Amino acid sequence: MWLLLVVLSSLLRIQAWKGSLKCFLEALKMEMTEVTGVSLKRGSLAVEGNDSMAPAEEAKRQKVLDSCLPTGQDGLEHGSPPTSGHVPGPPEAVNAGQGKKNSDVQLEEEEEEEEDGLSEEAEEEEEAESFADMMKHGLTELDVGITKFVSSHQGFSGILKERYSDFVVHEIGKDGRISHLDDLSVPVDEEDPSEDVFTVLTAEEKQRLEELQLFKNKETSVAIEVVEDTKEKRTVIHQAIKSLFPGLETKTEDREGKKYIVAYHAAGKKALANPRKHSWPKSRGSYCHFVLYKENKDTMDAINVLSKYLRVKPNIFSYMGTKDKRAITVQEIAVLKISAQRLAHLNKCLMNFKLGNFSYQKNPLKLGELQGNHFTVVLRNITGTDDQVQQAMNSLKEIGFINYYGMQRFGTTAVPTYQVGRAILQNSWTEVMDLILKPRSGAEKGYLVKCREEWAKSKDPAAALRKLPVKRCVEGQLLRGLSKYGMKNIVSAFGIIPRNNRLMYIHSYQSYVWNNMVSKRIEEYGLKPVPGDLVLKGATATYIDEEDVNNYSIHDVVMPLPGFDVIYPKHKISEAYREMLTADNLDIDNMRHKIRDYSLSGAYRKIIIRPQNVSWEVVAYDDPKIPLFNTDVDNLEGKPPPVFASEGKYRALKMDFSLPPSTYATMAIREVLKMDTSIKNQTQLNTTWLR
Repeated sequence: MWLLLVVLSSLLRIQAWKGSLKCFLEALKMEMTEVTGVSLKRGSLAVEGNDSMAPAEEAKRQKVLDSCLPTGQDGLEHGSPPTSGHVPGPPEAVNAGQGKKNSDVQLEEEEEEEEDGLSEEAEEEEEAESFADMMKHGLTELDVGITKFVSSHQGFSGILKERYSDFVVHEIGKDGRISHLDDLSVPVDEEDPSEDVFTVLTAEEKQRLEELQLFKNKETSVAIEVVEDTKEKRTVIHQAIKSLFPGLETKTEDREGKKYIVAYHAAGKKALANPRKHSWPKSRGSYCHFVLYKENKDTMDAINVLSKYLRVKPNIFSYMGTKDKRAITVQEIAVLKISAQRLAHLNKCLMNFKLGNFSYQKNPLKLGELQGNHFTVVLRNITGTDDQVQQAMNSLKEIGFINYYGMQRFGTTAVPTYQVGRAILQNSWTEVMDLILKPRSGAEKGYLVKCREEWAKSKDPAAALRKLPVKRCVEGQLLRGLSKYGMKNIVSAFGIIPRNNRLMYIHSYQSYVWNNMVSKRIEEYGLKPVPGDLVLKGATATYIDEEDVNNYSIHDVVMPLPGFDVIYPKHKISEAYREMLTADNLDIDNMRHKIRDYSLSGAYRKIIIRPQNVSWEVVAYDDPKIPLFNTDVDNLEGKPPPVFASEGKYRALKMDFSLPPSTYATMAIREVLKMDTSIKNQTQLNTTWLR
């Protein structure tokens, strides 16, 4: 009887995730407005930065890190890298005899289904995990070389991200303008179909058409009876099918005296990724640019949601930079041959998303084109006096902060990403596999724990893979590769992971070295340029000579990330670089790898960043749940700005500042509060992560 109840309970749980209940739960989750909040006690800082950086491809094009080094924080910090985009093939040849043909086909089908972004059950389970518990065995700032401050003021406590609206990021475009959502109107276009296309099809018809479009059944066509047989009605149905289900064509047929509109595939599976060319007006730019406002979704998750509702592949979207999850973020997105009308309709379907400021352009957006991001941050319940706040913010405005790579760069588990990167550079592929898949201390998602336990017990990639409900995480992708190429070809198996995510590991190692070296540089020489330091002239690094030292400030000084195409300072820190890499069994004079993708050319990064457009105010409030400033959506809805009393139960510091790409807002906040930003430090001090 007990066993029967367990089985029934499991079946009910499975059913609960399906159909409309799943949609309801997703909507309910997105509707929640309370987010992560942590009490910041002296000695700790509850910060999870929402830093946005230029992705990996830009790092190959130029060496000036201020605007181009890839980030790595999106995805790896949650254990699940971005899921959209092309998954590259293996970097080396594979023996033809490895892997069975039918298992290869199955793997490819699973991968294709994952890319659709339609499987979210495991993500729901992830949300239920205790974030603080997951961080207990993570890293501290000391572990990744973050040890110094530049200012002399006394630190103070506060609460960051008690609400979504306490951390807002606005992208700064290549023209220097800050992106704002302030216009929901749709450009007038006579060639757009009528609004009836969104309502003419029934839910059942939409379901059948979606299954046909995504090749989810054996049907080769779907026939829809035209009940009201008028030309206008038939036209609307034709338009609805073609616009809502890219890749499908339609025709009208007479069957037994009744008219049917028949939908069928125009050009096989490729049609889904390539919207129909002849349906787009020639006078209109091929790309619809829009401003995306979102809450509690990173950029890739948001694009997966949009592509799911639009029934298109995620790779037709483009953007200038990625934004983290735990905040309100506003950024520009471009999409290929999807009309503003269709995009605007999503505002009626999606919660905590808003799309607006539509325009048609000839070109997509390119990674790394942004100038940076503007942050509006509220630190609630601060303990600092007005003088302390004034000193801290003046220092941030006038001196700035050490341009460390933040904690997000190095992952959130007991196995930091820089260790994997170091093993890749050492060509130690068995260690790479072990570091990614081995069990680790500390609380982790339940399905990942089971997967790791199975791997440790059996070393059977297929068996471990079966423990993962969603296989698009790094662990799932590596196991899929091992199943396909075999345990003796780890290089090719690792190549299953999308290229940008593979490169995040070695960039994490570069960041680890850079953090340690900049701490040594500041400890040795302080906050003034010295002979032998490096500065940039254009994109070229040159040495500061004795006679030129007074012509530069600390804000001009850069330090290299290790690589084969950089130079190192001409003072003690040069030898420190050599010693650190030698200790890691790497040759600083030979940073080229047997596999070209993993060869490090290196780059330069400023050691001190001075934020722009810095402003701040201290406000008093009584209710910890009230928003302390208006968002773009609040302004669109005409909500009046909050009014503050001269005195209140609590005090908050509201600050605004702009940062260039590849810099971490968490490091700026660290400098203001003088506290460790690692989650491990907070959990050890019994801080709690509110939900």
